[in-house]
Amino acid sequence: MHKNLHKQKETAMIKDNNTAQSEKEIKQRGGRTGAAAEGSIPKVGVNGGNSAMGRQRQPQANEIDLLELLMEFWRHIIAILVSVLVFGLGAGLFSRYCITPQYSSSSMLYVLSKETTLTSLADLQIGSQLTNDYKVIVSSRPVLQTVIDQLNLDISYTEFKKRLSITNPNNTRILMLTIEDADPVLAKDIVDSVARVSSEYIAETMEMVPPKLIEEGTVAVNKSSPSVSRNALMAALIGGVLMCGIITVRYLLNDAVTTEEDVEKYLGITVLASIPKRESASKEKDDKKTPKKSRRKRR
Repeated sequence: MHKNLHKQKETAMIKDNNTAQSEKEIKQRGGRTGAAAEGSIPKVGVNGGNSAMGRQRQPQANEIDLLELLMEFWRHIIAILVSVLVFGLGAGLFSRYCITPQYSSSSMLYVLSKETTLTSLADLQIGSQLTNDYKVIVSSRPVLQTVIDQLNLDISYTEFKKRLSITNPNNTRILMLTIEDADPVLAKDIVDSVARVSSEYIAETMEMVPPKLIEEGTVAVNKSSPSVSRNALMAALIGGVLMCGIITVRYLLNDAVTTEEDVEKYLGITVLASIPKRESASKEKDDKKTPKKSRRKRR
């Protein structure tokens, strides 16, 4: 009996030990799986971070990188220079050979009031007011139409008025009349005729002291327009800006990923390795020499 009880106790103790060991193993396994589960969380977080970085980097694709844009301009510098040269040269040649040159001539009128006391303050004020009135009268239809009839000009009143320029220098009572025409001699005759006819018309109509002609027009030697250099410079600038605009549009519309930097920038993925592209093997051409048959000439 005692032996049986002793054996039963030993068996129970062994079972208890086995149970305890199995529980420890289960706990250890559970800890390992928990650690593995915990370890897997950062991996998911890294992937999520990469996707978040990708989402954050996607809007940057629509932004303009000034350094890359300047490099793009530098890569197409030849096209920009060619555009500048073509536009500038074309505008210069067009201005020189296709546009009729114009010559200007000017005359000056001095405005006096009815009182001849030039030192009077009231006289100065009245003279300044009359200057504004005379500017309108000089370009009126009766004056210009009379000039057209006297010189037999083939021009309408509206076009004549556009070609006539009337200015009044600051703090003066002087009217400067300027006419542009393709013939420098005719431009002088027109401006002198306008000055004389307007002075006579003012004296008859307004019963005022007519403005005095203090300087007649001169025959111009140099043309006033067009300016070949200015037109060429403006056209060259427009050509350069236009080509830079085309390059910028192409740069913005180009969404191709071609370099490792593009992959990291736009996709947020680190490039581990790259395989170089092999050039296609050139095909060897078999040069077959055709034998030449010598012909003997019979004598």
